[in-house]
Amino acid sequence: MIGDNHYTDEILDRVSHLRSDESWLNSQIRADHTMVIPVWRSRNLVANPAEPRGVMLPTARARDLMEIANATVLLGLRDDIAHFAVDISHLEEHEVRDLHDDSEFVDLRSVGAVMDRSEASILAYAKGIMHWHARHLYCGVCGSPTEIRDAGHLRKCLNRDCGAVHFPRTDPAVIMLVARGDRALLGRKAEWMPGMYSTLAGFVEPGESLEQAVAREVFEESGVRIENIRYHSSQPWPFPASLMLGFFADAVTEELVRSEEELEDLQWFTRQELADGGAGIAQRPRSDSIARRLIDEWIRMDK
Repeated sequence: MIGDNHYTDEILDRVSHLRSDESWLNSQIRADHTMVIPVWRSRNLVANPAEPRGVMLPTARARDLMEIANATVLLGLRDDIAHFAVDISHLEEHEVRDLHDDSEFVDLRSVGAVMDRSEASILAYAKGIMHWHARHLYCGVCGSPTEIRDAGHLRKCLNRDCGAVHFPRTDPAVIMLVARGDRALLGRKAEWMPGMYSTLAGFVEPGESLEQAVAREVFEESGVRIENIRYHSSQPWPFPASLMLGFFADAVTEELVRSEEELEDLQWFTRQELADGGAGIAQRPRSDSIARRLIDEWIRMDK
């Protein structure tokens, strides 16, 4: 199933063994063919809104950005060409407006579903790791400043009495399609677009297995007990910093006790209702999400 979910088609070699090789890193930064991927305030640079594509600037056009960047991170090699991400969030909007012809900084969620999937995956990687850097400028142990090491893949506390090392983190979250016979359980949040329903989901808590998290989240949000929990696939979701772990599960009970804090509505829908977009569902989840894939595959299961 590798590559079937959006943002999983990254074709970079992450070359972790070279991240601490300063001589090699400097040679790549100086090379004219090296590519630079700018990130500005959690947005990616995208050209041609009609057919969006990610903008990756050659170093010949981006050396100034690398010199002033808040963070520079080696993403990896693609066809032996190094790709670096740079965070330029401190610049004002007018200073980044003309970095590339016919391009602008946009929320990747608005275009990722229709982009080349490899490009979208690289942009998601850049966005995700820059989000982590922006939130770990100070040590979580002692509060002292941290600095970038290993080409952007760790931060080290500058307090000699502490010296804690911090690695990029992502938050595991379970997302599950719960079914009972020919009906699937979907909910909606008040802030979603009108008519949109999706699968249930939630974050994994400390000391909890994935299966335990699935069962707990379903019961907390719906009051439904489940069994036969089956892993489906995973998806990086850097909006801002999650790893979505997808599951199918069978409902043992069907009476609904909706969590009013979590959901505006909660309903059972038949396969035909979901296939037709009926029963109040005007919108399915976004097409680049694992939630959409879980629903679409469940609809096809009886065919």
